[in-house]
Amino acid sequence: MSGEQSAGDETGDGSDGKPGLAAQRDMEQVYQPAEDSKLLADAVVERVGEGDRTLDVGTGSGYVAARMREAGAEAVGTDLNPHACRQATEAGIPAVRADLTGAFDAESFDVVTFNPPYLPTEPEKEWDDWMERALSGGEDGRAAIDPFLDDVARVLRPTGAAYLLVSSLTDPDAVRERAAANGLVGEEVASESHPFETLLVMRFERAEA
Repeated sequence: MSGEQSAGDETGDGSDGKPGLAAQRDMEQVYQPAEDSKLLADAVVERVGEGDRTLDVGTGSGYVAARMREAGAEAVGTDLNPHACRQATEAGIPAVRADLTGAFDAESFDVVTFNPPYLPTEPEKEWDDWMERALSGGEDGRAAIDPFLDDVARVLRPTGAAYLLVSSLTDPDAVRERAAANGLVGEEVASESHPFETLLVMRFERAEA
């Protein structure tokens, strides 16, 4: 989830007079667990080990990180949304206000998870509030996915793995190509069909691992 806080984020009113997306949908400023969150968490907890150091990028409410902690892992979350960091911390997940993986040292984690904003959205239809940033993946749905794949190998330990939630709307083949360009090999480890899309969990590791 990228971007800086703008006027109206706290009130839910856009500077152009439109109601913020969160207010329009009668939702909070923090993305709450949904079917995509559960699919990712279910796939990861089967593969996380006792004492693994894990990072949940774009942690939101902290749901995926909490599931990993329940499985015995040490979990930390990151999010650019200050409301999300506060909510995750209140749920017992240490949360750092940071963009993706950039705040961490090399080879810090055994497991990195990311349920990104992935809905393709035309620029003129985007509204500038935190809920929009939690959902909109830019024109191709990969505005947050591509930079994540560009850096995640750096923070993985040599035998570590990244788990990424993607949608059929975001062109999974393009996601695999971006990962390969960054020295990552991947496999699909879970999927779930919905009326307008299929959700996939993809596992990536360093090609030399």
